[in-house]
Amino acid sequence: MRNILITGATSGIGDKIAQVLSKSNDVFMSGRRKLDKVNYYACDLVDMFEIEALYNRAIEYFNSDIDVLINCAGQYIYRPIEKMELDEISYLLDVNFKSAYILSSLVIPGMKKKKWGRIINIGSISGVVGEANASLYSATKSAFSGFTKALALEVATDNITVNTINPGWVETPLVQNALNQEDIQEVIDVTPQKRFVEPIEIARLCQYLITDYAKGITGQGINLCAGLTCGS
Repeated sequence: MRNILITGATSGIGDKIAQVLSKSNDVFMSGRRKLDKVNYYACDLVDMFEIEALYNRAIEYFNSDIDVLINCAGQYIYRPIEKMELDEISYLLDVNFKSAYILSSLVIPGMKKKKWGRIINIGSISGVVGEANASLYSATKSAFSGFTKALALEVATDNITVNTINPGWVETPLVQNALNQEDIQEVIDVTPQKRFVEPIEIARLCQYLITDYAKGITGQGINLCAGLTCGS
């Protein structure tokens, strides 16, 4: 059983990851919504002090160091670059990348002490191939590529792995509500497997990556996208 901290765990991908991993591990979750759970802390990941408070609450809950960190929190803005506001640039960078960087820096010492650890970043296929009218979102998600490789090298001898999962279009309520029927059909048409990725697929990949069977996988960006990056 591992001590696992998951951000963005109240809906969609993060919720499914928490459901799957909590069956055989001790999981502490965070999100923006208020929930009455002992293994949950509601916080704003834009706030450095809140990030530190989240880490401390998780440590207190486990009464031990964190073995696995899954950075799943993220926000999305779809808008042409000339219409982006300056405060939105800081906001998306803070939530999508800076929070993951800070949390990683907080959990690494404990992982080094145990000589075991796993960090999984939930990126996006938009950070791999780019997405028109989502340049800021794509930029924040592509930041995981360099971060993952560099940190993986930094902690390789400590039996700590660092990887990023880049999902394509995922079948979540958020996506389904954001797209009309025509948009949904267009996504299906351009995706080689003619389908949306299911959250359970991402959760099962996380489940595998935290095992010792996956100890040789580190510094990687794994595209779980139903073939979207393969071309047409």
